Amino acid sequence: MNTNRFPQSLLLIALLFQAGAAYGQTKTLTVNGHAGEAQVIQVNGRSYVDVEALARITNGSLAFQASQITLTLGATPATPSTQAPADKPAKAGFSKDFLRAGIETMTVIREWRIAIVNAVQTGNPVTDSWVTGYRTTAQSKLALVSVAATTDSDRQALPMLQSEFNNMQKLSDSYLQKNANREYVAPDALTNDPLDQQIITCARALASMAANGQFEDVPSCH
Repeated sequence: MNTNRFPQSLLLIALLFQAGAAYGQTKTLTVNGHAGEAQVIQVNGRSYVDVEALARITNGSLAFQASQITLTLGATPATPSTQAPADKPAKAGFSKDFLRAGIETMTVIREWRIAIVNAVQTGNPVTDSWVTGYRTTAQSKLALVSVAATTDSDRQALPMLQSEFNNMQKLSDSYLQKNANREYVAPDALTNDPLDQQIITCARALASMAANGQFEDVPSCH
């Protein structure tokens, strides 16, 4: 609330309204957002309004003490809310939770691939004893990605992450099978492996999307 203290001249205005109200005009006034009708009189080219009318219009109050009048204005009416509706559309781009879970998933897939590459290049067998750990961790991370998908971009990118996991699973299984069959695997076998190249291309595209925060369809991720 605002409190304004008026000088003695307001007493004179009050007397003018009592003595010459018949010469006033009723007009609509708006004060601090409050609107109402009050009688206005003109004296020497100036307009005066009854302080009691002002108090009534603003839902305020008047206090009289000696030669002093205190007018307390009512609270300003609240303005309409400008908040967005509850059913506002989903935000564009990737959500933070999706990005975090997606990056963690791709990190595990990358480590999984590097472990296979190292095994092939060094002539060591690719065995299920250590592959299982990477596969299980990647699956749990991918499940978190699915839960975190809330925006349109999240939902569009999710199948690409799932496809990258599936391709990594195929690559891993192929070298597990070669070891089970006791096949010879050349140290540079992965250099010309189309599936491995597809995994690398998709991983780079997903990393670029994560950096830009926007979805972009990539054929290699399907």
